[in-house]
Amino acid sequence: MSIQVTIVPVTAYQQNCSIIKCLDTGRGALVDPGGDVERLLQAAEKMGATLEKILLTHGHMDHCAAADVLRQQLGVPIEGPEKEDAFWIDRLPEWCRMSGFPHADAFVPDRWLEQGDTVTVGAQTLQVFHCPGHTPGHVVFLHAGQRVAWVGDVLFQGSIGRTDFPRGDHDQLIASIRETLFPLGDDITFVPGHGPTSTFGQERRSNPFVADTRYG
Repeated sequence: MSIQVTIVPVTAYQQNCSIIKCLDTGRGALVDPGGDVERLLQAAEKMGATLEKILLTHGHMDHCAAADVLRQQLGVPIEGPEKEDAFWIDRLPEWCRMSGFPHADAFVPDRWLEQGDTVTVGAQTLQVFHCPGHTPGHVVFLHAGQRVAWVGDVLFQGSIGRTDFPRGDHDQLIASIRETLFPLGDDITFVPGHGPTSTFGQERRSNPFVADTRYG
């Protein structure tokens, strides 16, 4: 086992923020920190993870509102999402205000990600897949060795991401799941943006929105 993962649900939205720790180096990353900064830092400390970066799957407030605060507090870079989500991050203050969410300033990630990129956590490498549909710039991270993926709001246990937000696209989302994610392997466990983990195989068999029986 080369990584340790702790999932910390944050904010009233109960969004899954993951802390990934490289067991070889002790260095770690936060995936989608939407809020509750102190809880996240305490969880990282309990794991013994030295945080070195923040990874974002997409630009919705419940997944990135605490990213810039943590970047400034820890002095670490933000990597992701894909640049088509810039309009979401630019409007963070407005979305937070409309939703009654704690204020968050707009920010620019240190690195936008694209299909085929990789990101590192300590000595570990995660592959990056562009999976638009929920948002146009949504990305997914895969640790191929440990067969685990962070899929944000693309796919859930028994459900899929909403596509009624600006620039959401249902057909594009289905294609991202069935043509990009499912071919990676039935055995891959995924951490969704909300709710329990599942596997791509389980969703191919039983998810009413994307199962093989619906599209086969």
